[in-house]
Amino acid sequence: MNNLINPFKLALAQKRLQIGLWLGLASAYTTEICAGAGFDWLLIDGEHAPNDLNSILAQLQAIAAYPASHPIARVPVGHGHVGTALIKQYLDLGLQTILVPMVDTAEQARAVVQATRYPPQGIRGMAGARASRWGRIADYGHHANEQICVLVQAETETALNNLDAIAAVEGVDGVFIGPADLSASLGYIGQQDHPQVRAAIEDAFRRIARSGKAPGILMVDEALARHYIDLGGLFVAVGMDGNLLARHSTALATRFSDLVSHPA
Repeated sequence: MNNLINPFKLALAQKRLQIGLWLGLASAYTTEICAGAGFDWLLIDGEHAPNDLNSILAQLQAIAAYPASHPIARVPVGHGHVGTALIKQYLDLGLQTILVPMVDTAEQARAVVQATRYPPQGIRGMAGARASRWGRIADYGHHANEQICVLVQAETETALNNLDAIAAVEGVDGVFIGPADLSASLGYIGQQDHPQVRAAIEDAFRRIARSGKAPGILMVDEALARHYIDLGGLFVAVGMDGNLLARHSTALATRFSDLVSHPA
């Protein structure tokens, strides 16, 4: 068998921290720059970024030159016929780890896992696509299931109420807390550092860890990112490509703004 070991899944199982970066610019060019930075994982966003299958493929090809960074992609939706079809297509592109947004119940989590597994464990359709190196990995179908890593997002009050059941679903490797949507669901839009939001996230991290699964989060505030790592976060994204570009380009322009005279 060709080496299909998923290093990110293995790291989570061994409780080793993985630091990541969010990619939302939908550009293979900028993705390649980020792939050389040294992050453990890179998240290609298919939910809130203008990505399609072709742009995701191009970014996977860019990341492939940097094997130390593991590619993950977030599907726009993970439920129903559309979600099942999208998960199949993402996996056929060669992704071994996917992130699925807005998982509110254990039933939804089980459906996501089933969509990632070949029969008889699931309903993923068979295809000799890029994932099997165009059929050159002859036994891919026999070993793919065990290397797929499923990360589900709990980002509503409903999800928190069902968190123990979601985390208990077999085949779910990690539960990602979506702080932006969760803060909105709790009534604190844009206030990810509100005491009640932080308390909810901290409680969620403890419950996820107690289940034996990996807690994860995206947090661009460095102090808060370190706080959630200290609480046991195992896959933590600490920045976003677009945010980095916006922040540093603005800072650079600001440093020279005093040299520019503006008309009265």
